[in-house]
This record gives sequence, C-alpha cells and structure tokens, in this order.
Amino acid sequence: MKMIYVHGFESSAKSTKGRLLQEYCAKHHLTIEVLRPDLNMTPKAVLTTLCQLVEEAQTQGEQVVLLGSSLGGYFSTLTNNKTGCPIILLNPSTQPHISLQRLLRDNVGSDDGVVHQTEGGWQVTLEDLRWFEQHILEKVVSPKKAYVIIKAGDELLNPMLAKTFYQSQGVSVDWQAGGDHRMSDFAAQLPRIMQQLPSLLT
Repeated sequence: MKMIYVHGFESSAKSTKGRLLQEYCAKHHLTIEVLRPDLNMTPKAVLTTLCQLVEEAQTQGEQVVLLGSSLGGYFSTLTNNKTGCPIILLNPSTQPHISLQRLLRDNVGSDDGVVHQTEGGWQVTLEDLRWFEQHILEKVVSPKKAYVIIKAGDELLNPMLAKTFYQSQGVSVDWQAGGDHRMSDFAAQLPRIMQQLPSLLT
C-alpha cells in the first residue's frame, strides 16, 4: 500500500509530519510505502500530480491513501472527489479562495503577478488565487473514505469551518480540544491514524 503525504502551504517534501509518517511506517508498517512529493507548484499542477500518482497506483492494483495537512487537506479532498481514493486530513483548509486573500493584503505583488513566494519556492500568482476561486470546495464525493482530525486550538484557520463542512458531508470528524495548526502532537496521533485505515479501505 502507498500513503502519499500532501504537505501544506508553507511546507515541502521535507516537512516534519511527512518525515515522521515515513519513519513510523518504516518501523511499524513495513508494507506501507510513504511518498512525499514536493508540491510547491501551481494549484492546477498540484491536483494533476496527485491524481496521476493515485491513478498510477490504482492501475497497478495498489491501495493508496492520501494524508493531507492544511492546504494539503484541500487538495486531498479534491483528489478524493476525482479518484475516489481514501483520505486522512489534518486541520484541512476548506476555503483557500478566502484565506489566501491575505496574500494580497500583505503584498501588493510584482509586475509579473507574483504576490508571494512560499518557503518551498512556489511563486503564488494572481492567476493561482483565481484558480482557487474557480475550485471552491463544495462537496465530498466519497465521505466514507475520509477521516478528519481537527484541533479546536488551530490558530491559523477557523477550525469550526472545517468541522461544519466535513460533518455536513457525512465525513467522520475527530474533534480534539486544544492543539495548534501544525498539530505538534502528530507523532502521538499516528497510531490512531493507522487504526482508521481498514475502514477507509473497504
């Protein structure tokens, strides 16, 4: 089986959570191969890349699960909608078309339309922001194949927005008190996450 870690906005393939997932599986779940693609690219390219990775695994008869954090949760949900693959989400972003508007307030942009460059090297453009406006998250096609962990103490995104959206779609939501957006206790969450896999894969 393959697990694809889908990192968040200001992250990369070197993310701490992705590394912890890979180390945990190498120690406790030897049959799980963890992939950590670098997704610092346009949102259209991110979605295309994830769908291709999932479809390649499915074509080879392999089970594949996406584990998406923050903006990676948004992209994982879109990928679930297109491919039906199981997803596990950590403090997912549900309204990047709104939350990423802060980039316009923080930066007036350059002549080529770049409004921000992430730590991983993605040069976010006005066209990228328009893409999110054109791909608003409105549904979860396969809710029984989704599991969401949300920290009530998320200081970056409004956790109630994610809780309300996913519950309205029939997705199992694990609402946890306290915590933070980065989910600093991720290592402790891994056994709980792995316990969810059988129900997501059926």
